[in-house]
Amino acid sequence: MKNLDITWEVVHDPTGYLFSFAKALSCAVKNSPWQAYGDDIIATSGFAFRMWVAEDLCASATSIWAFDEQKPWVESGGISCGYAGRYWGQEDIEEVKRLEAISIIKTSIDAGIPAVAWDIGVPEWGLITGYNDDKQTFTTLAVNGQGQMSYCQLGQREIPILSVLTITGETAKPKEAILADTLKLAAAHLTGQEWCDNAKGLKAYPALIKHFEGEPNPEASWNLEYFLGTYGALKYYAWQYLKKAEAGQLAELYEAVYKAWQEAFSIKTSEDFCQPAVCKKIAELLKSAYKNEKIAVELMV
Repeated sequence: MKNLDITWEVVHDPTGYLFSFAKALSCAVKNSPWQAYGDDIIATSGFAFRMWVAEDLCASATSIWAFDEQKPWVESGGISCGYAGRYWGQEDIEEVKRLEAISIIKTSIDAGIPAVAWDIGVPEWGLITGYNDDKQTFTTLAVNGQGQMSYCQLGQREIPILSVLTITGETAKPKEAILADTLKLAAAHLTGQEWCDNAKGLKAYPALIKHFEGEPNPEASWNLEYFLGTYGALKYYAWQYLKKAEAGQLAELYEAVYKAWQEAFSIKTSEDFCQPAVCKKIAELLKSAYKNEKIAVELMV
């Protein structure tokens, strides 16, 4: 039995909607011996550059991507990982993978590091922060707070997919190589080379912008706020990493991209979304960010 004292307070979330995987990953790294990577890893794993938008604006668009790419993506940023996962339709390996995940979770917690896991309280990513073999339960920190979950529920909750990532070390990868590979990951996603059924990368812009043009739809209000807040917060980490890496024009472009998303989010949350003039302002800000990210991609490739 062991429980870690972990909170979300160590992770900066400029909008309150930071993508849950990025939030959990950063928090896990910040509670490890390799905490210096804690902010950078959101960008160097490529997640600061990722965007997905469903046609109907369903928020689940942020969880439709290749989960089993987590390990290579995170390791590209200089952090070594453990991973156990299973998709839908793989019931034949459910028990084997669940027992594998339980093992790496316990090893990570014994080392003082929480494990990143899918759907531990709500169908988002969160952290497993403790375990109790006698009761066969985990202590969890989901985006909506702390809780308990039985071992047998792992990968079997509302969205029955298993995905557990643990932080195990650093790879001593040179900073220059991390930057080069970060730009490759970012460009690959932004140009549509990663799997996803929804609009992704740069194509997420027109998929989102069109909902701010024409007649405002009050029923879409929260979903639009969710996407603005989620991707706006991620752009912050892209900007901060590129600035720290002294990436010159790319850092300047992402500063402008982040500020456009942040202003769009601030307008959405403080002004009447049902007013066409408000929607127009948001659309123009997103178009500005879109233009700058297209320029950024040209510099990356």
